[in-house]
Amino acid sequence: MHILASAESLPPKLGWARDVIGRQADHMSRLIDDLLDVSRIVQGKVAVKPEKLQLTTLIERSVEASAPRLAARDQVLDVVLPQECIELDGDSVRLSQVLSNLINNACKFSPVKSRIRLEAQYGEGELTIRVKDEGAGISPEFLPHMFDLFAQADQSLDRSQGGLGIGLTLVKHLVELHGGRVWASSEGLGKGAEVNLALPAHVGTAAPEPLPSVTHRPVPSQGAASRILVVDDLQASAETLMTLLEMEGFQVRVAHEGQEALAIAREFKPHVVLLDIGLPGMNGFEVAHGLRRQPESQDALLIALTGYGEAESRSRSAQAGFDFHMVKPADVNLLLSMLADPDEARKAAVTA
Repeated sequence: MHILASAESLPPKLGWARDVIGRQADHMSRLIDDLLDVSRIVQGKVAVKPEKLQLTTLIERSVEASAPRLAARDQVLDVVLPQECIELDGDSVRLSQVLSNLINNACKFSPVKSRIRLEAQYGEGELTIRVKDEGAGISPEFLPHMFDLFAQADQSLDRSQGGLGIGLTLVKHLVELHGGRVWASSEGLGKGAEVNLALPAHVGTAAPEPLPSVTHRPVPSQGAASRILVVDDLQASAETLMTLLEMEGFQVRVAHEGQEALAIAREFKPHVVLLDIGLPGMNGFEVAHGLRRQPESQDALLIALTGYGEAESRSRSAQAGFDFHMVKPADVNLLLSMLADPDEARKAAVTA
C-alpha cells in the first residue's frame, strides 16, 4: 500500500480503490491482532514484563501510534500531564497498546474536526488517566457492559463504525494485569464519553521529559542507512519490501535463507538488516547470531520483521542481538524513521 500511496498520479477510480484497500487491510490487521491478544489473555498466556517507565515516554509512544488516525479525521488531541515526573512499573508495549486503543476509540466515535482530551493526574500512589471525547456517547443501559467481550452498543446491520467489540475487553484485561482498574462514564447518547484507568505509580526523581511533536522524518537524511539487506523466505514479501526501499533511495539486496544472508552480508556490508524469524534451515535468531559474529555486519541495525509478536519471541529477539522486533505487517512510517538514522534509532531502543 505504501508503494501505491507513493504514486504521484493515479486515475480517480484507482486512487479510490487504493484508499479503500488500505483502510480495510489496516482494519482487518487490527481486528486479528486484538482477537489473538484476547485469546492469549483468556488462556493465561499473556505475561506483562514490568520495567521502570516514565509517564511522558508512555504518552509519547501512544500518541505517536494514534497520530495518523487523528490527522485523517482532522481531530485535535489535547494532552494534560502532571508537573511531577511520574514513573510506573509496567510493560511499555502493553500500556502503549492500552492508551492507543482508548485514543483510537475516541477518534472513531467522535466527529471530524472535534477535540479529544487525554488527562493524567497523580495522587496517593495512583496514576489516573482519562480519555474524553465529544462523540456519540453511551446509553445508561449499555454502560455496565462496555468492557464485555464482543459487546457493541450499535447492533444494527448498517452500523458504520465496524469492529467486533473486543478492544475495550483487551484494555480491561491488560490494565488488570498491571494491578489497575478501568471504568467509563457518559452523560448519555450524543454527549461524549470518558474512559478512565488507574494504575499504581510513584513520583520519580528525574525531571519529566518534554513531549516531542510527532513527526515523520524524511528518508534519507544525513547519517541515514544506504545499504539494506532484506531476508525473507517469501519471495513476494521480500520483493515488495525491496521495491518500497528502493523507491526511498536505498541500495537493497535480498536473501531467502540464512546461509545466503550471511554470505551476502560479508560482501554487501549492510547498514541495516531486515530479517524474518521463520526461515527454512537456520531460523532468524540463528542468522542474527551469525551476523553479529561477522565483522562486516556486527554493527548493523538488526530489525526482526516477523509474524511472531508474543512476549517470548520479543525476548528471544533481544537475546539474539536484534535491535528491534516489528510484527508484520510492519508500520512503514516507523520503519522509515528508523532507517533515516540507525544510530539514533538504536539509542532510542536502549533508553526506551
